[in-house]
Amino acid sequence: MVQEDKNEIQEEQVEAAEVQEAEAVEPEKAETKEAEDKMPEKAEAKKVEGKKPWKKDDRERRPRKVFETPKDADGNEIIEKVIKIGRVSKVVKGGKNFSFNAVVVSGNGKGSVGFGFGKSNEVADAIRKGSAAAKKSFHKVKMQGDTIPHETIGRFKATKVMLKPAGPGTGVIAGGAVRAMCDAAGIKNILTKCIGSRNSFNIIRATMNGFEGLRLKRRG
Repeated sequence: MVQEDKNEIQEEQVEAAEVQEAEAVEPEKAETKEAEDKMPEKAEAKKVEGKKPWKKDDRERRPRKVFETPKDADGNEIIEKVIKIGRVSKVVKGGKNFSFNAVVVSGNGKGSVGFGFGKSNEVADAIRKGSAAAKKSFHKVKMQGDTIPHETIGRFKATKVMLKPAGPGTGVIAGGAVRAMCDAAGIKNILTKCIGSRNSFNIIRATMNGFEGLRLKRRG
């Protein structure tokens, strides 16, 4: 008898626990149902007149911006390279004012090359001004195939740049500003050597002086 009483008590406890769980679940279902009922109303309230509701499937993809490379009058793409960006500070009463300058080399890769110098309070504006100045100072370089016709030495102040033709497969044996000038002009094989001052602006001037001294035919 005692064992039967214990079993009945346990069964009653289990039934009471199940009833409590059911009562706890019912309010949660009611809350979720109320939230689902309110969702369409919220969606309709957020709708804007004249616009379709956003859907993942019919999403309209925006076209990517395509930046066109600048071209010269003949339609050749212009190669631009920034050689140096300098920062200049001026001490004033309130502190320091900073400005920037940029040396830019431009060319079409077909024998035309130029350089420019720009300065501004912003780096981007300095580069843009230098690029515009470089495009205005294009100079035609006399070439023999993909190299220069003969050896020459360009001079500017304390800088000398030796330019020497090279055979196919040699490549551009140069560094810094001279390499940028050769790449912009379209020279593929050349030997170079800088002598004296290594100031980048002086090197560019000396290299341009050497390009200007090139001749395809001997004079006299």
